[in-house]
Amino acid sequence: MIGGGPGGYSAALYGASAGLNVALVEKDALGGTCLNRGCIPAKAFLETAAVKRHVDHAADFGIETKGSASVAFAKTQERKQGIVKQLVGGIGAMCKGRKVEVFNGIGSLGAGRRVDVALGDGGSASITGDSILLAAGSVPRLIPGFERGGPIMTSDEVLDLDTLPERVAVIGGGAIGCEFASTFADLGSEVTILEGLPKILPGLDKDVAKVVEKSFKKKKIAIKTGVMVNGHTPNDSGGTTVAFGDGESVEVDAVIVSVGRRPFSDELGLDGTAVVVDDRGFVEVDEYCQTGEPGVYAVGDLINTPQLAHVGYAEAILVIKHLLGESPMPVMYDRVPWAIYCHPEVAWAGPDEAQAKELGHDVVVAKHPFKFNSRAMILGETDGLVKIIAKKRADGTAGQILGVHMVGPWVTEQLSAGYLAVNWEASVDEVAEFVQPHPSLSELFGETVLSLTGRNFNG
Repeated sequence: MIGGGPGGYSAALYGASAGLNVALVEKDALGGTCLNRGCIPAKAFLETAAVKRHVDHAADFGIETKGSASVAFAKTQERKQGIVKQLVGGIGAMCKGRKVEVFNGIGSLGAGRRVDVALGDGGSASITGDSILLAAGSVPRLIPGFERGGPIMTSDEVLDLDTLPERVAVIGGGAIGCEFASTFADLGSEVTILEGLPKILPGLDKDVAKVVEKSFKKKKIAIKTGVMVNGHTPNDSGGTTVAFGDGESVEVDAVIVSVGRRPFSDELGLDGTAVVVDDRGFVEVDEYCQTGEPGVYAVGDLINTPQLAHVGYAEAILVIKHLLGESPMPVMYDRVPWAIYCHPEVAWAGPDEAQAKELGHDVVVAKHPFKFNSRAMILGETDGLVKIIAKKRADGTAGQILGVHMVGPWVTEQLSAGYLAVNWEASVDEVAEFVQPHPSLSELFGETVLSLTGRNFNG
């Protein structure tokens, strides 16, 4: 395996558990971007923001505090680093326990499935395998005029901050950008989102996106859509003024460039192989993640599939099963679960309403808000809704569940039932039979499904 992120380490561990002799090459820390500079650190910051939000609203629950909570961001950073260190150590321990040989260095693939490793200590090694997995991951995309340094940061650098910036500009209103915007707004920063497209979170179901945008405006996040950034002018205090749109500007202490990630195929070598890298840097693969070179696979952010750690896990399992001759089913990318951890959270599986119609389906749609859900009221988190898209039968009733889209409290933890319904191609009538616990946030999913049967006891 070349790359020790989610795709690489999960393939190594899964393969080792199947009896394979595995070597893993990683140039940095095990865990890759997700664990060291992405998913885990970002969610640790989001949890700190959630704690501050709870403390600030403690009086609503009868808990008296003296003013709003202050943020010791260096402590936040220390806590995040502790979590990351423990998880990285855990992966290392599992590799050792399953006899996965780990090489710390840069691996490049040549002819004959040979991997040459430039070791971090200055030495070198050579490994030849019956099968090779490329899992080199991705790096943040950059934009002209906003080179890293000083107040200009990508998702990599912002996660190393130990002080809280008072004013933040987030360039890019996609999932990662909105997570950072939500985090810093809840921690007390003044936040501006600059997005080139007509709305933030493009690609989301329109009803879900509206909830997020309305909530962001409550947090006093300034949302500037349909604007392009034109450059920035640093000031003497360590900040900068970002120019955007038609002569507009905003003065900030930090700029977070969050315009997506590109595959990191730069150091893979590939001389003498039939591995094809397209003009965007993606390694080309078939439905089983096989490259053009026999015995060589690629997974994760390195290939043109959803850039999600759990998709990398699924692809890793697919590869190991395939090379073992177990005839696995390819990953159904149109049905994988998605999650955005801003506040309020967003989660979905399957097409949204517009996408389902574009696919040629006649649909029946139901949506219910969290504002009438008892558990949401108890939590004081009532912004959000559950929306379900189902096929319309010939008689006009709702049939197969196509898509489940959620926004609101802890929906990233609630999606599993909807994900299973979509992937099992379950019908509304089948899922409506399931009993939901009360009081719970998840019962809103059950009630929304029940309403699609034409009968309901709530809403």
